[in-house]
Amino acid sequence: MDANAVIFFDGVCNLCSGAVQFVIERDPRNYFKFASLESNFAQQILSNAGLKLKQGDSFVLLENGKFYEQSTAALKVAKKLGGLWPLLYLLIVIPPFLRNAIYSIIARNRYKWFGKQESCWIPTPELRSKFLD
Repeated sequence: MDANAVIFFDGVCNLCSGAVQFVIERDPRNYFKFASLESNFAQQILSNAGLKLKQGDSFVLLENGKFYEQSTAALKVAKKLGGLWPLLYLLIVIPPFLRNAIYSIIARNRYKWFGKQESCWIPTPELRSKFLD
């Protein structure tokens, strides 16, 4: 695996797949790679790291050999995007227990609010190189 950061996401969640597409459109340096949590690649990497995902986890960032979850992962991703999105990283000063409480509410309700696919989103051939199996 190269030095790029990897975003692990819930591949059947409409919100999560939409977030991946959002990041791809705002990642001019192609910094991020992606892997659905359901993929063999993700299962192996996360298992080898001893990371046990809890119900509601939908987004994990692996950057520079370190794993980030929940709101911290999302803010670290925003920091690397083009445009004004890095300004969201200023929210990192809010204590994690507050940020993650909001994150958890959204994560727990993501299927109800945004829907769920029967199978993982399949990237186009042009985007395929950004995804790890």
